Amino acid sequence: MAGDRLVTRRVARWMDTRLGSAKFARTALGKVFPDHWSFLIGEIALYSFIVLLLTGVYLTFFFDPSIDEVVYDGSYAPLRGVEMTRAYASSLDISFDVRAGLVMRQIHHWAALLFLAAMVVHLMRVFFTGAFRRPRELNWIIGVTLLILSIFNGFAGYSLLDDQLSGTGLRIAYSITLSIPLAGTWLASLLFGGEFPGPDIINRLYVIHILLLPALIIVLLTAHLGLVVRHKHTQFGGRGRTERNVVGEPVWPRFAFKSIGLLLLTAAVLSALGGLVQINPVWLYGPFEPANVSAASQPDWYMAWLDGALRVFPPWEIRAFGYTIPNPFFPAVLLAGITFMLLYLWPFLEAKFTSDVVEHHLLDRPRNRPVRTSMGAATLAFYVVLSLSASTDVVAVTFGTSVNGVLVSFRIACLVVPPIVALTTYRLCRELQLRDEDAGLAPPERPRIRWELLRIWEWPRRRKQAKLAAARTATVD
Repeated sequence: MAGDRLVTRRVARWMDTRLGSAKFARTALGKVFPDHWSFLIGEIALYSFIVLLLTGVYLTFFFDPSIDEVVYDGSYAPLRGVEMTRAYASSLDISFDVRAGLVMRQIHHWAALLFLAAMVVHLMRVFFTGAFRRPRELNWIIGVTLLILSIFNGFAGYSLLDDQLSGTGLRIAYSITLSIPLAGTWLASLLFGGEFPGPDIINRLYVIHILLLPALIIVLLTAHLGLVVRHKHTQFGGRGRTERNVVGEPVWPRFAFKSIGLLLLTAAVLSALGGLVQINPVWLYGPFEPANVSAASQPDWYMAWLDGALRVFPPWEIRAFGYTIPNPFFPAVLLAGITFMLLYLWPFLEAKFTSDVVEHHLLDRPRNRPVRTSMGAATLAFYVVLSLSASTDVVAVTFGTSVNGVLVSFRIACLVVPPIVALTTYRLCRELQLRDEDAGLAPPERPRIRWELLRIWEWPRRRKQAKLAAARTATVD
């Protein structure tokens, strides 16, 4: 034992003299993390991503991303003798002939769903508690970018298998890409290698899915965690907690062991889901045939809002400057672009409207920021309705009603539900604040919202007045 410790010390000293690792290790292991349960959501996303990487590496050994036609002769009897692409045939082989292939593929799929779900919940926690405020605006931008990349990567992986369901999704993606003004045709040709279905789409999606997007996600995750360490961790208010300290546990040893336990628990839950709960049974869908249309096809949950938006948006087209902007552009490109742009800009917009530019390390209770909370709840409600709209055909068949009637109902819900949710949330927040005041709790200090900033038509006149005032001051001097 003494000899082992001596060797360990020598190795540590050798590393420290070359990398300066001792100082970094002391700083990192002594970092204090708060112990609130909501901070574990981001860790669940991280550990799901690790499971995704491990199972993804296993699946790449057996998946063949080729659209060359073969005759299937594997173990699944109903499709034996059917012509299909090598991509779909290798998916069947992974499911039926590769040892542990099916469980690995299902764990991979469940991990992708949990990864994105944890990211969305983590993003909501950051939003509703104001954890995006100065000095964490950059980390907020990185987080939103991670969400976008993860959605694209999930769709790319889902589409690789070349079954009838994923082919239907690719057909929609092709139409959305074509609808982008000016660059749409070029982008569609770049991605698909020609007109749909295109000879190169599987190969290119494969490179994007296993190499390009995972590398970007790893880089951004590293930057995200680095900024968490660089800035001290946020925490909820409470006894002894101020803007200048963090009350919690140091990374080593208790937090590290808890985190390792959460990693093992996440992996165990995903393994149980992969082994016990069937997901994406591609053998039931059959190989993709462009002439066929799959009925009642439903995307994964993180793409349902896009499918729903395409269904409920009116069939409008615009022709301007010699170009026609097709209908898919508005719900699939413009709506998504506005949503994510507002997410990117939110920390700066809120700081502008509230004149709150100081650093914040204590988190808000959502009730204490009723405007932000109600707007976030309304946006969330809007996208929930859109996601439910992706099931219009299923709802119509299940309840024996008209598809058009269900579609019109969802259109009305998209317009009516968000304002109702916003007003209800605002009133609820105010009532909870009054209850806090009745209980003797001090009302929170709220930044004043500068509503005059909403009158954007006055901005040019104000800028002109400011320039004139500055010019007069310079003349007097």
